[in-house]
Amino acid sequence: MKKTEIIQIQGTDYKEMTKQLLEECSFATRIPSKNSLIGIKPNLVAPVPAEFGGTTHPEVVAGIVEYLQEHGFTRMQIMEGSWVGDKTEESFDVCGYRTLSEQYGVPLVDAQKEKSVPVQCGDMELQICECARKVDFMINVPVMKGHCQTKITCALKNMKGLLPNKEKRHFHAMGLHRPIAHLGLGIHQDFILVDNICGDLDFEDGGNPFVMNRLFAGLDPVLIDAYVCAELHYRAADVPYVKMAEELGVGSADLTQLSIRQIGEEGEKREIPAKRKIVELQDAVEEVESCSACYGYLIPALDRLKEEELLQELDEKICIGQGYRGKHGALGVGSCTSGFASSLKGCPPTDEQMYEFLKKYIVDKRKAETENSARGEKR
Repeated sequence: MKKTEIIQIQGTDYKEMTKQLLEECSFATRIPSKNSLIGIKPNLVAPVPAEFGGTTHPEVVAGIVEYLQEHGFTRMQIMEGSWVGDKTEESFDVCGYRTLSEQYGVPLVDAQKEKSVPVQCGDMELQICECARKVDFMINVPVMKGHCQTKITCALKNMKGLLPNKEKRHFHAMGLHRPIAHLGLGIHQDFILVDNICGDLDFEDGGNPFVMNRLFAGLDPVLIDAYVCAELHYRAADVPYVKMAEELGVGSADLTQLSIRQIGEEGEKREIPAKRKIVELQDAVEEVESCSACYGYLIPALDRLKEEELLQELDEKICIGQGYRGKHGALGVGSCTSGFASSLKGCPPTDEQMYEFLKKYIVDKRKAETENSARGEKR
């Protein structure tokens, strides 16, 4: 398998598809030795089953584990840290990884509970969980999906799950793109197998799955992400961390050098829509250094308000993010906006809490305006 190549397969038997794909890639020959410690990094951003479009299907990881065990590899571990606000242990349970671990005898590593070490990543020092530094071979199993802040998330951003929560918050304070690019220097990805079964095209925690029933694999995380950008109708330049990572030497974003090889029968390809729900909803938000979980819960709440034709009644911008700590304003969500006249507590509050809070705010304001108008008419 060449570094400029992506190999893909389509179907609905996800475990067997995974094994066929690995066989086609001569995967076993890429691992240094039978004694290598192999890290498997899925995307378990939140405790949401994979069919909702936000997390890696456990059948895919089961296929990886079975393939490795059948080829004589026994030292492996599944490692992940869910986003700030959710517990990885709950994600392991809900997403089917606890059962998978027990069935195959592969330990689960909760990166939220891991110690971290400082790692020099070019001109940036990042705190990275020890588990990510100890493995001899890293298999990245991200989901191809949209993201409410960075437009896409796949190979490069998936490594953010191997940071302590404090560093995740720091990433958002730094603007996300630059630290994500530098993280590519701190955690080397030896093999990427992308779950493109039903990733949500707008929300990173899922909810609106777009079924593709496809898996694809590659060796270059930058090239993988550049390809995902194109698939979702973006240029690589629209997602700054992709080009930044290329400039740092993490990989290549040059799609003119990419070759795509299909194995098995090519199924019916669904046309991915160019229009993004997320873009319309972002107009209602004033975001400064917000964490993914907080922003990620706000967008679905706004979507519900839009469907109920309530969002159009909201005149104020909804403020969110660490940049509002100690500041004052009209309307905010999350503990960082506690100084605002109307603020929803929580770090982060859930999408349901945000929806109920904003709906009440809109309805109460409408009621007050109606009463004021009625009083004015009486005068």
